[in-house]
Amino acid sequence: MINSTLCYIEKNGCFLMLFRNKKINDPCEGKWVGIGGKFEPGEDADQCLLREVWEETGLKLTDYHFHGIVHFVSNELEDEDMYLYSATGFEGEDPASELGSIFECSEGDLKWIPKDKVTSLNLWEGDRYFLEPLIKGDDKIEMTCIYEGDKLVGLKY
Repeated sequence: MINSTLCYIEKNGCFLMLFRNKKINDPCEGKWVGIGGKFEPGEDADQCLLREVWEETGLKLTDYHFHGIVHFVSNELEDEDMYLYSATGFEGEDPASELGSIFECSEGDLKWIPKDKVTSLNLWEGDRYFLEPLIKGDDKIEMTCIYEGDKLVGLKY
């Protein structure tokens, strides 16, 4: 079982999204995802969140909120509990300024995407089911996404 964090950082009605196009053998290759990654030994969810955001964006979160856990069950990948966060406060230079990315993320390209356009991106199918309530401002989000390959075959709330 993998434990990971996923954060949707908000600024000016947009989420900072990562287009996964740089890592070799990446199960998320070609998909847009929020910011986050796997726990390291001894980390709790908040520690993982802060480290992953710093490593992927160069930003230090100052205001973030835990929404709940999204469970991913797969017949091909290791099952995963993803701790879902949103953030509205951060310090550091814009990692995806209008002049182009000024922060080089080793996993992909960072871009601010208007929140009303996020669900039209190439996402994991199950992501749409937690992004819609997240975009609407729901405080608590908990669900299980069941996959066969990269096809969502079940969803439990």
